[in-house]
Amino acid sequence: MGNIDAREYRNRSACSLSGPAFLLLLCAMVRLGKLPAPVFYAYLGSSLAALLLYGVDKRAARKKRPRVRERTLHLAGLLGGWPGAALAQRLFHHKSQKTSFQFLFRVTVLANCAALALIASL
Repeated sequence: MGNIDAREYRNRSACSLSGPAFLLLLCAMVRLGKLPAPVFYAYLGSSLAALLLYGVDKRAARKKRPRVRERTLHLAGLLGGWPGAALAQRLFHHKSQKTSFQFLFRVTVLANCAALALIASL
């Protein structure tokens, strides 16, 4: 496990699985008629876009080329792409160790979920 302890490894694994689990929950809510299908498709599209952005940024980092701005990555997560971003962090091992990035990433996840809950309650 390298230079992280077992507890931190479990926390990261749980965080990376939270995105796909969230998408499955949204899918179930659509099937049960609790959310309109376009909400699920918006999250799915945003997640794919975020996953691709993280991939582009990771590739740029390796090749020492211009990077995707962190605020762009956070905005993608805030706009519903956080499930894909969480998966990308795990798959690409990208932005997963930078504490300041992770803090703000989690804030954007909470803000997005709060906005979804507000919209769903209307």
